[in-house]
Amino acid sequence: MFLSANLIHDGIAFLPQGSAISINDEGDVLELLEYSPEGTIIHDGILAPGFVNAHCHIELSHMKGSIAEHTGLIAFLKNVSLCRNNYSEIQKETARTNAYNELINNGIVAVGDISNSTETLGVRALDKLHFHTFIEALGFSEHGAATSFNYALKTYNAFCDQPQSHKLLKQSITPHAPYSVSSHLFRTIDAFDTQSLLSIHNQETEEEGRYYKLKEGGIRDLFSALGIDDTYFRPTGQSSIRSFMHWLQAKRKYIFVHNTFTEREDIQHIKDLGVDAFWCLCPNANLYIENRLPDVNMFLQENISICVGTDSLASNKKLCILSELSTLKNHFPSLSWETLLRFGTYNGALALQMQDVAGRIEVGKRPGINLITGLEATGNPKVTKII
Repeated sequence: MFLSANLIHDGIAFLPQGSAISINDEGDVLELLEYSPEGTIIHDGILAPGFVNAHCHIELSHMKGSIAEHTGLIAFLKNVSLCRNNYSEIQKETARTNAYNELINNGIVAVGDISNSTETLGVRALDKLHFHTFIEALGFSEHGAATSFNYALKTYNAFCDQPQSHKLLKQSITPHAPYSVSSHLFRTIDAFDTQSLLSIHNQETEEEGRYYKLKEGGIRDLFSALGIDDTYFRPTGQSSIRSFMHWLQAKRKYIFVHNTFTEREDIQHIKDLGVDAFWCLCPNANLYIENRLPDVNMFLQENISICVGTDSLASNKKLCILSELSTLKNHFPSLSWETLLRFGTYNGALALQMQDVAGRIEVGKRPGINLITGLEATGNPKVTKII
């Protein structure tokens, strides 16, 4: 069949007006045409590839609405730690399945999913989404690094043992965040697989920087609440990202997530190291937790690679990439929809190393096709999955 619309975005840019997509019933792109043949189905709106959610926590879906907005990250993390297990297994499984279906209904075809357990093995097996599962290693004690890594390794092996399906299933062990991973654990993760993709929560709170520079502030309060002994840690006098990159190889691929308090000097440092990095924005979660957004205009000036995620339903009201893009547009009006749609499709696929199966309408690929309406007229855009 042939599909067309007012505009077609191929994942990188808008195609010439009047273009059409030839696609089969399975969703394979057969041909791109600069005209619409007779019988073309013409939609009112924009056709675009399926969205890529570069950062999500499906396993926290049962906590939707359980934490108040604007608590700040420290209080949010305390609540997650204290409350995440106050639910039955049935409640958690139901919430995960509902979240998975929500991702699909919102036109998402691939996800970078964060996991601390094997709980999301079931939804991966449903075979409707491409997955890169990031198994987080956590442990701020230098003496407990081996124990923390071995737990993550056991979880990682369970995901590796899952049979491959029609969808792409990948996994890697990754550090959670600078305030939850010791230098020893960073190095252990780095040495395990020097080619693997790492996704790191980065500079989501101002307190992270205060801790690394001065060893004071809210991170110490969090450690006290969780019973974590940080006596070994010596402040570096530098930002967290400049500090933890000393413990990781520069010549690998990274996704830095949130970046709410990232400064120009941090970005320049990553560039100077020659790091191949994507900077993932989760704007609705940033507003939910800290009520603040990253300096996106500065990111654009620095010409860095940007992708988009939703974070979790504990910190967001929905799992919808179009909603994230709309929030960015509302707060940074100079951003064009051509650029924003690239963030949410092709850039996300590149970040997850899934560009061969997702992110772009291109001959020979099966990217999924979304219809997007209401971008300019209502300020409340809608996505409908076409195929």
